Amino acid sequence: MAAENYSVNNVQSFIITGFDHLQNQKLLGFLILLTYMLILLGNGINLCVISINRHLHKPMYILICNLAIVDIIFSSTCSTTMISVLLAEIKTVSYYSCISRTYFYHLGDITVCLALTLMAIDRLIAIRLPLRYHSIVTNSRTFLLISLTWLIGFAIMGVVISVIDSVPYCQPVIRYVFCDYPSMIRAACVNPEPYFFLPAMISLWLLCGQFPFILCTYAVLAYSVTRLSNNSNKKQMISTCSSHLIVLFSYYAPKLVSVLLTRIGVVLSLTDRNAVTIIASLVPSLINPTVYCTRTKEIRKRLADVFLHKRIVPNHLKAVS
Repeated sequence: MAAENYSVNNVQSFIITGFDHLQNQKLLGFLILLTYMLILLGNGINLCVISINRHLHKPMYILICNLAIVDIIFSSTCSTTMISVLLAEIKTVSYYSCISRTYFYHLGDITVCLALTLMAIDRLIAIRLPLRYHSIVTNSRTFLLISLTWLIGFAIMGVVISVIDSVPYCQPVIRYVFCDYPSMIRAACVNPEPYFFLPAMISLWLLCGQFPFILCTYAVLAYSVTRLSNNSNKKQMISTCSSHLIVLFSYYAPKLVSVLLTRIGVVLSLTDRNAVTIIASLVPSLINPTVYCTRTKEIRKRLADVFLHKRIVPNHLKAVS
């Protein structure tokens, strides 16, 4: 039957079948649940520590908070679906729920990249223009730039979702592990190839535009750090930049591996694609809060104060005493 005879109204819900061939579904579901709980815990700790300490209300920590919020949204949209399928054995997702999950999943993907770009620029200004840093990078400007990245993400995803919502669907089956753009397009009764041009352009922008820009930024940072005469400042800058680089590569590594495997002619099976997708969706969101909790001196100190039950005395009272 011709595709034009179908309407999106023919499909009220989708059935997630990406895990059907697996033997140990409960074990995988438990691992995903555990990972998701750790993601919420780690990012929640970062948000709480930074928000309740006025001393940390600075641009860099505001950017860390933004990344934590993005990580929670990004991981929640896919984790909740997979946990529901694997542990609760609820494989059905309503059409509009699938649409909304797709929207926020890819919104998180885009805003993570933009958040990492802002963090790289922030460190570049801090090292290259240390005396002017506080006048250039203010809290209000940081909030403005963060809002701009979210607006860019909302605008791009508005276009992407309008494409998904306009195609006719004739099968209520999603062969992948959660709702995203490729899974929904492949469930439509259309030739999927033309519809992958738009996400290909977005991926090209993220991988060939944003990623090289961030790498160039850190190359300049590395050169600037080597020229610092103060060893204490040099160690602090190296520690800060290495934290950002760990976060950066945890986000881009799965994407680059997938692209490189495709370029050299390796054909990934559906299981392999699902595995790469799960890793790319959960591992960066787990690594990010861990890195900032353990490698950022101020956050680490505040956590130690909390767990060791130390009384945190404001700086102006310390001066008086």
